[in-house]
Amino acid sequence: MTKVPVVTFNDGYQMPAVGLGTFQVRGGQGVNQILAAIHDGYRSLDTATNYDNEGAVGEAIRQSGLPRSAFFVTSKLPGKYHRYADATMAIQESLYRMGLDYFDLYLIHWPLPKRDHYVEAWQAMIDARTRGLIRSIGVSNFEPEHLDRLIKETGVTPAVNQIEAHPYWNNQRMLAEDQQRGIITEAWSPLGRGSAALKEPLIQKLAKKYEKNVGQIILRWHFQRGIVPIPKASNLLHQRSNLNVFDFNLTPEEMVAINGLNQADGRIDGQDPNEYEEFD
Repeated sequence: MTKVPVVTFNDGYQMPAVGLGTFQVRGGQGVNQILAAIHDGYRSLDTATNYDNEGAVGEAIRQSGLPRSAFFVTSKLPGKYHRYADATMAIQESLYRMGLDYFDLYLIHWPLPKRDHYVEAWQAMIDARTRGLIRSIGVSNFEPEHLDRLIKETGVTPAVNQIEAHPYWNNQRMLAEDQQRGIITEAWSPLGRGSAALKEPLIQKLAKKYEKNVGQIILRWHFQRGIVPIPKASNLLHQRSNLNVFDFNLTPEEMVAINGLNQADGRIDGQDPNEYEEFD
């Protein structure tokens, strides 16, 4: 079984340096896919209320036979629950659905600045952490001004900012902003969704050089940038290979070359955090 390194948060907690994304992984089939991933060595499991699969993730944890302490479980607060009282109850309901006593990490899924309740949601998460329902709190898709407002108004810096990042949208700007504030960056859709990046000649050339597959090259690129990738994989071979990225190093020149694949319009669905509305 692959030994996965850990990263340390600004609050002292740690998480594995690669996790399993569970978007669109649901029901009994989803439970089996997650169980297979656990068997292969995954301990960090990333879900969200909006994925409609918190129950499946919780069931896979129970069926694994491993203690709760073996896992690092992340879920996310949807925008419709940003008000303080709603956020408080949503956290509790998510735990009930999963059959867990606490989350290792809980994130605000999107800032929704036009609605302007994300500070209220953040305060509810701070208080839930105080009550032991959450260990680490963070955000997803937050821009610098959103991060700074949370820090200024509550005095609490997020442990994590989970953002879109892949070769066509390397999001170097937000990585630097997160690092400046001592925030760990996670990448959702780290390979790109439906990924043309997997067919990039540069990445295919590197895969041949290192005797790895193209996905492993991209995940290694994330890791060397200081990003925790959260790839989704239902294919068992892909699940295994996505963990096996810690036994080689890309050169600085190769890192620069992959960064050079960035595109000005490289976002998967054009989801600008200042405009995106996570409703309907």
